[in-house]
Amino acid sequence: MDLQAVEQIRTLKYRYFRTLDLKQWDDFAATLDPEIEARYGTHVMGKELAFDSREAVVEFMRKNTGPSIVTTHVANHPEIVVDGDTATGSWLFEDTVIATEFNVLIRGSGYYTDRYRKGEDGIWRIAATSYVRIYESSQSLADTPSHALISNMWAPAREK
Repeated sequence: MDLQAVEQIRTLKYRYFRTLDLKQWDDFAATLDPEIEARYGTHVMGKELAFDSREAVVEFMRKNTGPSIVTTHVANHPEIVVDGDTATGSWLFEDTVIATEFNVLIRGSGYYTDRYRKGEDGIWRIAATSYVRIYESSQSLADTPSHALISNMWAPAREK
């Protein structure tokens, strides 16, 4: 087992989620192979989303997870198999989305299935990614009178 490659891929997936949540689009793009095959299934969007390039994935994420969308992703239980300059991986994930303009909280969980490719530059990137949802739930925050979003790094600070 190539433990160095496994650790590099684990770090890659963590970086993918961190840069997505922090909206660091150039760094997010760097986690993706230029010809990535990305399939995202979501009930909120009503259909599977299919992208076949780095530019398409980044543009979608930039456009649909802007400042009014707060996300966090947690990835666990990686199962990574390395075969030379390619690898596969499975990840349990949990995500939380707060759509501030719509006052909605979305939570979910599922399993990512990824393929990775080591570039000529020696850097691992995600070559294909998709997930299957275990669940996705939605809650109107207007129905929760005690709810208050007291911190949001993309919103102006509230006056005291």
